[in-house]
Amino acid sequence: MLSFGAEIPFVNHLGFTLHHMKDGASEMRYEAAPEHMNSFAVTHGGATMALLDVVMATAARSDTPEFGVVTIEMKTSFMQPARGPLVAKGRLIHRTRSMAFTEGTVYDAEGRVCSHATGTFKYVPRARSEHEGSSGALPTD
Repeated sequence: MLSFGAEIPFVNHLGFTLHHMKDGASEMRYEAAPEHMNSFAVTHGGATMALLDVVMATAARSDTPEFGVVTIEMKTSFMQPARGPLVAKGRLIHRTRSMAFTEGTVYDAEGRVCSHATGTFKYVPRARSEHEGSSGALPTD
């Protein structure tokens, strides 16, 4: 498992794991805990959107890890219920000096597409905070 390069308590709480972050692409894995399910016993859409947001942000940061990113906008389409262990893949489609245009897709355990998103992120300079101390952690979302 790789490091996000940042301490993100919400991501830690949800249990996302980073498996790839290089050359404009990223891959994360996630299995929803019972408290992350909706009333239909499938992964809640909010958890799925958080996964898409982070996998796209990670793809955006993959070629410029010295910067963080903040989400400017995101559009998500849900195609079928997200059941079981999930794999999310993010891709940096285009970038400018200050903006990243990305897409992300979530797949279920059988490899079926569950949801897809596009997102725009703004690159922000790395700034140390009192929470980062001397670790050099990078801001993400």
